Amino acid sequence: MPQQHTNALINETSPYLLQHAHNPVNWMAWNEASLNVAKSENKLIIVSIGYAACHWCHVMEHESFENEQVADVMNSHFVNIKVDREERPDIDQVYMSAVQLMTGQGGWPLNVVALPDGRPVWGGTYFKKEQWTSALLQIQKLYQENPAKLEDYASKLSTGIASMDIVKLNEDNSTIDYNTIGASLNKWEPSFDYKWGGMQRAPKFMMPNNIDFLLQEAYQNNNSQLKTYVHTTLESMANGGIYDQIGGGFSRYSVDDKWHIPHFEKMLYDNGQLVSLYARAYKASKNQQYKTVIIETLNFIDRELKGIQNNFYSSLDADSINNQNELEEGAFYVWTKNELELLLGSDFELFSKYFNINSFGKWEKENYVLIKTNSDSEFCEHESISEETFQEKLKNWKQLLFEARQKRPAPRLDDKTITSWNALMANGYLDAYEALGEKKYLETGIANLEFILNQQRQEDGGLYRNFKNGKSNINAYLEDYAATISTCIKAYQLTMKESYLSEAKQLTNYCFDHFYDAQNKMFYFTSNLDPKLIARQMEYRDNVIPASNSVMAHNLFKLGKYFEHSHYKSVSEQMYKNISSEITDYPSGYSNWLSLNLKYSKPFYEIAVSGENADSLIPQLKQQFLPNTIIAGSKTESQLPLLKNRFVKNETYIYVCVNNSCKLPVKTITETLGLIQ
Repeated sequence: MPQQHTNALINETSPYLLQHAHNPVNWMAWNEASLNVAKSENKLIIVSIGYAACHWCHVMEHESFENEQVADVMNSHFVNIKVDREERPDIDQVYMSAVQLMTGQGGWPLNVVALPDGRPVWGGTYFKKEQWTSALLQIQKLYQENPAKLEDYASKLSTGIASMDIVKLNEDNSTIDYNTIGASLNKWEPSFDYKWGGMQRAPKFMMPNNIDFLLQEAYQNNNSQLKTYVHTTLESMANGGIYDQIGGGFSRYSVDDKWHIPHFEKMLYDNGQLVSLYARAYKASKNQQYKTVIIETLNFIDRELKGIQNNFYSSLDADSINNQNELEEGAFYVWTKNELELLLGSDFELFSKYFNINSFGKWEKENYVLIKTNSDSEFCEHESISEETFQEKLKNWKQLLFEARQKRPAPRLDDKTITSWNALMANGYLDAYEALGEKKYLETGIANLEFILNQQRQEDGGLYRNFKNGKSNINAYLEDYAATISTCIKAYQLTMKESYLSEAKQLTNYCFDHFYDAQNKMFYFTSNLDPKLIARQMEYRDNVIPASNSVMAHNLFKLGKYFEHSHYKSVSEQMYKNISSEITDYPSGYSNWLSLNLKYSKPFYEIAVSGENADSLIPQLKQQFLPNTIIAGSKTESQLPLLKNRFVKNETYIYVCVNNSCKLPVKTITETLGLIQ
């Protein structure tokens, strides 16, 4: 007789798994013991995947997983496994690939039925209660009556999954060509939304890496139309409800085409990347709104997502408790007209014009989400008010509403720490320091990087992915290494501590040992030390976060320059060539690869600053928007190839080189910029 199980999630640390720990479903976590139960009892597996801030995950939990009748069906016939996709993106990748092959689309919650060996046979995303139970009973009936049919389907599907994300070696020896960028922009441009920015679609995702590439391309090659489009996007996002006008920080996406109504969860990885993007855009344009966004967003991170060990937490939920004591999406963030009138008094009329407390800004249930439609200078001119007076009012309004909002029940916090997301956030702080010169941003970014390099380090030199309750666990994935290496390189450029370059090199070599496919010259997402899943995949298409392979290719390009390392250089170039045939078909999925193309197809400058004033000159250089450069610096003699034999006592020289061919050294920032076209 099958063993009786209970819900085992109470023993987990993931906030998402703990949310389900009191469901009547007998959930287990993904581990060898759970998989062995399915095999020993010859039961189908339900693999249900989501994350703590996922609104529709909560809806399906409430409708189905908290329901005794649904739980009875699941417990009687299936081994039920819950997975936090943020902890285990490897499992999520495999089953997401399966659902995309089966249905043509994906998303979360992700729900899959698999054979006892883990091979999927059916799946989808959100299901209503009746759909869910009906489908489960039909699959169970088929498994009892005709298991061979499911076995045959599972074999074919698994073959499809295994072939989905494997990249073959491209043996074409031609050089990387800028024409790919022109062709990509021609394909991509018709989908640009020139009115509101972003893509012509709803829902609207911010896709920071897309905009980052377009920003580089616009300025490097002086494309005025592209500059306008990029700044329209950045300003519209900052004006919209997707940006928290009161507390700072961005939500994950907007459900409409004008960035107004957000899907209210706030993710660390979005905000880390967006701070970097706005910092670079500020360097390029000196737009003061971007500076405000950087400052307010980092204030939000410090206040709500920072741990006591210089770590950062993962997310804030979309849902929070409303006035009826029920969980409701966006309840913490929205306002009624009556609330605003009471809080603002005689200022309400001016406030309502600025933040559109009207039909344009109305959402649902008499709630308003704050959205701006004019720049501050335009608004002041229209309302005949001085900018100085208005900025004081705006500051007071934000403080007033912030204090009122703090009395509401806060959104739930996912307090696990993910290595790759922390590296992205550390990078955001370092980019903010570059742009604004605020020392505390440098200190915070470096402290977080040190947390990763120390707390998340394994005995063999590798990394852990997860940290919670003082403990690190889960073997890190390629994305964790790629993001950490990138941040180490950035940290070196700002501190001149060569130990960060050494860390980057050591972690890179670890990736070659445990993730690299020497035959196809790409990196797998999972280590060769990890337990095998039904497929070992390569992540190479850029998404909301750039693909781990594209980040590694950038890292290898830079480290190849710093160390004059021919293997790094050749692998980086080969990685680009391997995926190059796909780029122009779907440019938005390859934007970080297009950034790499710019490094190869246009002049790329190595700047070496050597001498006692290097630490004052480098911050001045870094305040410039110079995406086609790397910087090396030292106040003393250095053996780094870019700095070797360049130290002259009592002098500070700046060397500008292209492919190791250097121009005569100069002494000033102005002269340096004159050598960079």
